[in-house]
Amino acid sequence: MKTQTMKALTFKRYGKSPDIGFADVPRPTLKADEMLVEVHAASVNPIDNMIVTGMFKPVLHFQLPATLGSDLAGVVTEVGSGVTRFKPGDAIFANIFDLGTGAIAEFAVVPERLAALKPANLDFVQAASIPMVGLTSWQALKERANLRAGQKVFIPAGSGGIGTFAIQLAKYLGARVGTTTSTGNVDLVFSLGADEVVDYKKQAFEKVLRDYDAVLGTVRGDGIEKSLGILKPGGTIVSLVGPLDAAFARARRLNLILTFVFGLMSRKIMRLAKKRDVAYSFLFARPDGAQLGEIGKLLETERIRPVIDKVFPFAQAKEALEYLSLGHAKGKVVIKMR
Repeated sequence: MKTQTMKALTFKRYGKSPDIGFADVPRPTLKADEMLVEVHAASVNPIDNMIVTGMFKPVLHFQLPATLGSDLAGVVTEVGSGVTRFKPGDAIFANIFDLGTGAIAEFAVVPERLAALKPANLDFVQAASIPMVGLTSWQALKERANLRAGQKVFIPAGSGGIGTFAIQLAKYLGARVGTTTSTGNVDLVFSLGADEVVDYKKQAFEKVLRDYDAVLGTVRGDGIEKSLGILKPGGTIVSLVGPLDAAFARARRLNLILTFVFGLMSRKIMRLAKKRDVAYSFLFARPDGAQLGEIGKLLETERIRPVIDKVFPFAQAKEALEYLSLGHAKGKVVIKMR
């Protein structure tokens, strides 16, 4: 019996020419706790473009060529012998980040513990836009920053994939939200619930914003250091863009050399944070089906709505990644498989 194959968007090597393109790869086989999901839509995230550069090679392990993407929505077609919560025919959404497998393919393997039922009021494209930004916002704001009603949180780049979700989640948690965006997106971020909006083309946020309890670091460059100045003593910065820190290395059980290197990378920000009596940490979101189920309820009751910039057909999956890398997307970029 010949092995069945499926189409997937893969990359062959790390670096400047990762050779991203479609390949026929073997259709995966299931372990007891896994499900085979026919992917109807997958969304792309900035980390997808970072992975192929090799930036996270010491931390994330792929067997090359590897399938890209981690966010998906689709229909369960097969379940492993140990799966009890889902059955073939169920519509689910999930994030499979950091499993060494990918979502931009005709089929994907999803461990049962990472999946949640697709919110009934969302189509597959909308559902696929949620997992990574939803889980990242949830873990950063609820778990790390412990954001509470009445507090103030700064979420820069409010019109981006993370920003559009995080603003809505922060508002649901009862916080006041400050953000930055360009002139054309001011109305969008206000409509999502932002309270203080800085047009970064006209003003520097660090000169305008004051007395914040938390900052979600979403923008590379010197924004993290500048945001120290807007925080109250006792405040928190949770960075999604680095620098990586020793606590992150220890949590991932990385070797002593990497722990030391990440400690050096974050030494400056740690020193500056300590001086101002604020806490700094780097966050890599973890896939979590139970949290995704909670997020699904917020979507079903329309406390939070998906924001989608552009949908690409499967045949143009590579173009979707290229479009995302330009950094102008308002909300999420999604690939529709079927």
